[in-house]
Amino acid sequence: MTTTRIVVVEDEPAIRRGVCDLLRASGFHVTEAPDGARGLEEAVRVGVDLVLLDLLLPKKDGLEVLAELRKIRPTLPVIILTARGTEDDRVRGLKMGADDYVVKPFSARELLARVEAVLRRSVDRPAEVTGAKLCHATIDFQRREVRWSEQERGELSETETAILSFLVAQRTRAVSREELLTRVWGIGGEGVETRTIDMHVARLRAKLRDPSGKDTPEAILTVRAQGYMAGPDLMPMDSANGKKK
Repeated sequence: MTTTRIVVVEDEPAIRRGVCDLLRASGFHVTEAPDGARGLEEAVRVGVDLVLLDLLLPKKDGLEVLAELRKIRPTLPVIILTARGTEDDRVRGLKMGADDYVVKPFSARELLARVEAVLRRSVDRPAEVTGAKLCHATIDFQRREVRWSEQERGELSETETAILSFLVAQRTRAVSREELLTRVWGIGGEGVETRTIDMHVARLRAKLRDPSGKDTPEAILTVRAQGYMAGPDLMPMDSANGKKK
């Protein structure tokens, strides 16, 4: 029996009941919230591992909840459940830090696959690669943290860490968007657009730039017609001694 805790924020009672029953039957611990204000309150509690968040909510809109949640718990995985199927809505949610989205109506099988994929903390990356170096920045995959100095630190989401660590582990070759979808989302990329990867890579690039404004080598390169690969200055760390390999 898993001890994974999931918060379901959904105002439609029938949908909320169905999602919660499905998750509980699959062994998850589930907390329900019928509106955005209650959802945010439950999501920031210690021990929560994932939030399923509807967008059209009373009291506090889903995107507003997501924005506040990212300030309080930047790395908490969030899957958006939405009837808003337009590209603009999906892109906005991803830009704001959602790890994935599921458009209503969705099947139980698809929802469980996405939940399990987002919760998966290891995405086929070698155990000895626990971090990376980029100029004077240290990237810790286990802490999901970028350290420029003792005072200047930034956090990475679960999905961002999964993408970056996989690219570092495969740094000698370009990795296609389809492969990243399979490795990170774990469901063969079914129903997930490659633009999802592009949004996460764009956020990663921004987070890996020196906050002081100094020129920083590109951490992730775009390889035309192939996908993405780690830049030459993004070097894996040796877990044994914390040095570049």
